[in-house]
Amino acid sequence: MASILIVDDAAFMRMMIKDILVKNGYTIAGEAANGAEAVEKYKELGPDLVTLDITMPEMDGIQALKEIRATDGDAKVIMCSAMGQQSMVIDAIQSGAKDFIVKPFQADRVIEAIQKVLS
Repeated sequence: MASILIVDDAAFMRMMIKDILVKNGYTIAGEAANGAEAVEKYKELGPDLVTLDITMPEMDGIQALKEIRATDGDAKVIMCSAMGQQSMVIDAIQSGAKDFIVKPFQADRVIEAIQKVLS
């Protein structure tokens, strides 16, 4: 099964995504709490997919997305956004994100997005 790197500055959000993924048979490659950490972990772990929060301290999700894609042009990244971040989501898609999921997470939507991006 695919390995996934979970990136969010809120530990409980990472936990929510992790629960959904593990219940559906995915492997958690690792976790990161900000964009800078996400870029490092991506290089170190080489996950099949990344769930990346948009709003984070130090380096936001869009900057992290650009750096990950610069490292690996085939990187599969799904952005996580709160309601009302449409312009940032559009930015992210233009920067190479494959899809996005909106908080609060719905398990079926998360799995659907991941399956679509990985297939």
